[in-house]
Formats: sequence, C-alpha cells, structure tokens
Amino acid sequence: MMAERLSSSVAHCLLPAPNLPRAAALPHRRSRLSPSRSLPSVTALLLASPPLASPIPCRFQRLAVGGTGRVMSVPCTDTDPAQLRSAREDIKELLNKTFCHPILVRLGWHDAGTYNKNIEEWPKCGGANGSLRFEIELKHAANAGLVNALKLIQPIKDKYPNITYADLFQLASATAIEEAGGPQIPMKYGRLDVSGPEQCPEEGRLPDAGPRSPPDHLRDTFYRMGLNDKEIVALSGAHTLGRSRPDRSGWGKPETKYTKDGPGAPGGQSWTVQWLKFDNIYFKEIKERKDEDLLVLPTDAALFEDPNFKVYATKYAEDQDAFFKDYAEAHAKLSNLGAKFDPPEGISIADDSKPVTAAATAEPFVAAKYSYGKKELSETMKAKIRAEYEGFGGSPDKPLNSNYFLNIMILIAGLAFVTSLIVN
Repeated sequence: MMAERLSSSVAHCLLPAPNLPRAAALPHRRSRLSPSRSLPSVTALLLASPPLASPIPCRFQRLAVGGTGRVMSVPCTDTDPAQLRSAREDIKELLNKTFCHPILVRLGWHDAGTYNKNIEEWPKCGGANGSLRFEIELKHAANAGLVNALKLIQPIKDKYPNITYADLFQLASATAIEEAGGPQIPMKYGRLDVSGPEQCPEEGRLPDAGPRSPPDHLRDTFYRMGLNDKEIVALSGAHTLGRSRPDRSGWGKPETKYTKDGPGAPGGQSWTVQWLKFDNIYFKEIKERKDEDLLVLPTDAALFEDPNFKVYATKYAEDQDAFFKDYAEAHAKLSNLGAKFDPPEGISIADDSKPVTAAATAEPFVAAKYSYGKKELSETMKAKIRAEYEGFGGSPDKPLNSNYFLNIMILIAGLAFVTSLIVN
C-alpha cells in the first residue's frame, strides 16, 4: 500500500530520511535509496571495515556448542564507560564534519520505536536492542536510507568494541540533539544487543506520516510504546531538525530555498528554516503555516487540530524551556523502551558531559550594583562602568568570578587611609 511505502520516521514520521553531505565520501554509498532495493548487511559493512581492535565485536560472543555444530549467543557484561565517553567525542566530531544530526536521531528512534508494551518477552517486545543493524529490518519501508547512518557510525563501533549497537544508536541520537543546541538528555547505557536477524521485530510497528486519521494513528502507535499525549507532542518537536526527501519518504519537495545549498547534500524540504538547530520554532511554524517552503505533514498538522495535542503544542510554541524539559524526558524514556540493561540500573556518563564552569555560574554584570545607594545610574556612567568591567576581562556574556570594582574601592580607601596617616 502507498501508506506503507511512505512511512519514514519515528514520532509520527518523525525524522526524514538521511541527507549525507558531499564531504562524507563513504564506501557502498547509495543515493536515492528506495525500500525495494536490496541493502548491504552489516556483515558486509564489517568485511569492508578495518579489523576490530578487540575479538569481542559487541556484547554477544557466538560460541560453538560441543560437537553439535550449533551456535549459541552468550551475552558479555563488559560495557566500558571510558569507551562510551570517547565514542561520544568521536560522534561530535562526525557531526561537525558531516552535519548528520537528523539521521542519527532517526537511527536511535527507529531502533527503539518498535517496542510493544503488550509483549513481555525480550527481545520479542522490540525496542532499543540493536536489531536495526540487520538487513531484514533495514529493509522495512520506514527505515529507507538508514543504512547510510550505519555506514557513518560503523567506524566508531569498530573503534570501541565494548559498546553495543543498541547503546551506540542511542548515544548518537542523544548527542546529535545536544550538539544541535537541544537539551541534555538524561541517558543511561548498558543495553544488550539482540544476537541475530531472527530476533528482529516484524514490519509495521513504526508510524506513518500520512495515515487516514493522524491523531488516532499517533495514539495507537505511541500508546503501544507506553507513551502519552504530552510525550507524543514533545517528541514531534524533533522535526525542528532535518529534511524530508520525496524519493525516500514520498513527502516534501525535491528542493526549497532553504535546502538547495545544503549544508550537506542539497535538496529536500525542511520543517524549519534553520533545520540543523534544535529549538521550538517547529511548533510556531506549523501553527502559523505561512511559509510554503516549509513542510507540514498530516501528523504535524494534527498537533494543533486535535484538542488534547493542541494544549501541549501551544505551550511549546510559547515556552521553549518547557519544551526542552519535556522533550529531554520523553527522549530518554523512548531510548530505554524494550532495552535490557547490564547492570540492571544502567551506566551513566552524564556527570562529565557538560562540566559546569565558574563563568557559567558567576553573577552577571549589573551596573547599578556598583553605584552608591540605590540611585539610578545615567547611561554615560553605565557605559563607563561597563567599559571598566570589560577591561578586566568581564562582559555580560562572560561574568567575572569576583567583584573587581569592590576590590578597587577597597584599594583606594586603603591608599587614602595611608596618605592621611603620613600627612598627620
């Protein structure tokens, strides 16, 4: 069916098929990838990649069982936090070079978005378990183009063998959001990978972009994952990133004034003007719908047409802080769906991802604080004080850690006191 062929995302589409930059020259690259074309397996990608630095490619070792010829998969419990931190830095470098933020977000979401809360058995329940690395799942219509995401991050997987695919997909997704200016996601790691393609979920668990009844479809899909209306709308806000290409998803224009020059491979239609910046503009754009060069899918429009969705969409259009808070929580929840952690409580690397500096917490510059009493300062005096303040290395954007002007006043008072003693 056409609706099945057009499915292209998570969170009601969510993110469009990938746009690889021209600078990213990768082996096996395929442009204009369609769901019907055969996709290279990760096994083939591995054969084309440099040898692994460790004999353990992921957290499953395949061991022969006696003389039976059978092979069993044994989970390994050696996730390395240091490798997770280093991989995060490599992902940041990849993002800076290739502008692949949207496709990495989509990769993590499509791996997790197959979760079915009504199935208790792992990994039949689906979810964030690394199954998307197998060809059978990559061939699902909703995953068109995601093989390019695997090609981008496979070298990082090879470099850090003690990170599972499930963890790497989610690490890449969260890092892409943060590096695009979005909120820090409260992530945890230690997910186990499925061991073979027979453990992949069946096709049809991911949302369509243009279903017959968008609100009902969104609720059917995301309620099955255990998400609610607020989380549906918050996650939809990730459409602020990326573009949709008609040759991949069936949606959008081939090119607009905002996408014809890239960055990255030109073309496609974006939801926002600055489609590599994570903010709340998406909600403002789909509410107003004034720019024909910006994409609005049926599932986007539903956020302001459905009365329950509209409450949250309106809130997020007016309050970016509220959007960031709810989005971070919803993204973290999605990334954990169906995951089996070892250790069970997971591993956190958040404490060192965004160190708090003294400058970030110092008191900002307020000229009136340096005046005597509570009289309002003249603009001339404010400008003079600001100039002196900046002369000591401070600025409204870079507060000083101590009150230099108070120190100066103390010094002058001390000199005056000494002078008076000498004169007397």
